[in-house]
Amino acid sequence: MNLQEILDEREIHHGLARFARIADGRAWDSVGDVFAGDLTFNYGTGEQRGIEALQTLLRRFLDPCGPSQHLIGSIVVSVEGDRAVSRAYVQARHQGKGAKADRFFDTNGEYVDQWERRSEGWRIVRREAIWAMHMGDPGVLAP
Repeated sequence: MNLQEILDEREIHHGLARFARIADGRAWDSVGDVFAGDLTFNYGTGEQRGIEALQTLLRRFLDPCGPSQHLIGSIVVSVEGDRAVSRAYVQARHQGKGAKADRFFDTNGEYVDQWERRSEGWRIVRREAIWAMHMGDPGVLAP
């Protein structure tokens, strides 16, 4: 591994952490800091394309709930020139709000991301969310 690959891997790790903070902070205008505008993704709800579709999906699940915490770890990154693949475990806790504030919904799985080096830095061009388990009340994600 050379110095550039180490720096690239570090930037990708930071991108994953940035995504968790964007999601939990509901900073939807910052999604483009991590994802390419022309990305494709599947969060288990079918194949979708584009940053606006991703923002819509994230808002659909996160805006109705109270606080959330996305923990991303056990990250493995493979860099080859201007392309990379990362695999990272994700555990996301969602608390209800209002009358549902006493309820939780947890999701556990893995993000498999394909990255490309773009003029603005590394960006995810493909995300596959592979869910291993769900626990709790999914109603906390509903309006």
